[in-house]
Amino acid sequence: MLILENHSLKELNTFRIAACAKSFVRVSTTGELLTLVDTPSFREGNPLILGGGSNMLFTADYNGLVVQQITRGRHVIDEKDGKVFLKVMAGEPWDELVGYCVQNGWGGLENLSLIPGHVGSSPIQNIGAYGTELRDHFHSLEAIDRNTGKKMTFTGPDCCFGYRESFFKGEGKNRFVIASVTFALDSKPVVHTHYGELERELKSKGIKEASIADVREVVCDIRKRKLPDPAVIGNAGSFFKNPVVTMKRYRQLKKAFPGIVAYPEQKGTKLAAGWLIEQAGWKGFRKGDAGVHDKQALVLVNHKNATGMDILRLATEIQQSVRLKFGVPLQPEVTII
Repeated sequence: MLILENHSLKELNTFRIAACAKSFVRVSTTGELLTLVDTPSFREGNPLILGGGSNMLFTADYNGLVVQQITRGRHVIDEKDGKVFLKVMAGEPWDELVGYCVQNGWGGLENLSLIPGHVGSSPIQNIGAYGTELRDHFHSLEAIDRNTGKKMTFTGPDCCFGYRESFFKGEGKNRFVIASVTFALDSKPVVHTHYGELERELKSKGIKEASIADVREVVCDIRKRKLPDPAVIGNAGSFFKNPVVTMKRYRQLKKAFPGIVAYPEQKGTKLAAGWLIEQAGWKGFRKGDAGVHDKQALVLVNHKNATGMDILRLATEIQQSVRLKFGVPLQPEVTII
């Protein structure tokens, strides 16, 4: 393993923010990762684990060690009771995994197609889209304790999954390095299409009995149409979480704003953050090279040379504006560094 000094991170984060790491190293095997965790460079280097760089915003150079996991591999470890248990290394690109599962006829992840990033970060965020969340087909994961260097196994309850939340964003933050994730996939898939936009898209294509391949294709079409490609314009996807309010508060907002977009949620009602931001007048806004996407107001973009602080200042202005208009706080979905 070669540790590099003052290494550029611009091509390693999807916002394309020009930032540097004080030191940087790539690990390609779990063995290398275990060895690294046991070194002074790791223990004393304020390590940041980097996957695909798809859910973070660098607001300055990183004064520490950045570790990029490029561990690859996926294999079936068991098949029983209509489930296929697939173990996937943390460095696998997420959408490649989804495509692989669909090609093999294993259902469960197709609604999560075209989400950028790597497998290792997916449980941290409990990624979700079009009516499906990672936890719906999660079995377990293996992680390395940064303090002891020991490998540990976490099941679903251990991970404390919530809406874009997990143990690894709360109590376990910065304590573990996820090495692999095992998914419980359906060998006889049951598609989940009861999500407004997905349902409408399938209907418009004349698809009455969708396969998992149909769902993947339609989800990809929707995302390509609505969301900017990070390879073309810097972004991290949805910048804010959809806020959840009580039913009482929702009724008040519905009375004041009849067109408000919302979805049922176990703990109340989930509001569409993109709708709130658009109604506050931010869709398509640009200040310098920091902006709001002109097709999806939930996505902040770097048109070329915006700094992380430029993006953060814009995000703060949006939060203040939405709170002033609707009385609803917005929380960032991305990790701000």
